[in-house]
Amino acid sequence: MIQYNRDNMAELLRAHDINPTHQRIEIAYALFSRQEHLSADQVMTIVNDRHAETSKATVYNTLNLFLEKGLIREVIVDPSKVFYDPNTGPHHHLYEVDSGRLTDIMMDDIRIEGLPDLPAGMETVGIDLIVRVKHTT
Repeated sequence: MIQYNRDNMAELLRAHDINPTHQRIEIAYALFSRQEHLSADQVMTIVNDRHAETSKATVYNTLNLFLEKGLIREVIVDPSKVFYDPNTGPHHHLYEVDSGRLTDIMMDDIRIEGLPDLPAGMETVGIDLIVRVKHTT
């Protein structure tokens, strides 16, 4: 596994045609150094714990830029809960409703069958599966 630091965050951003400003490096570092699924508010808290200078607008704009450039992916578990995932490889997710924790499910652990026929000229480009679980009492 790659050890992420602020120096290689700048390289990673450049590799995705993103100008590595100080705030972008800090936001990328918050995501990649933890390898966790974080909300925009969590990213802002992490970044501002180190440098209290990053606005909510900057965090959202940067996350949207990272999405546009394919650096991260967005996981929407419900309309009010959006996570940002530094793992852009093929995988699915397990969402613990009680705790709000989101974890990866490897592709080999899931088999999906019976997809509908696609309209002419269309092809499947991906399937995003979120398995929602909660503790039983």
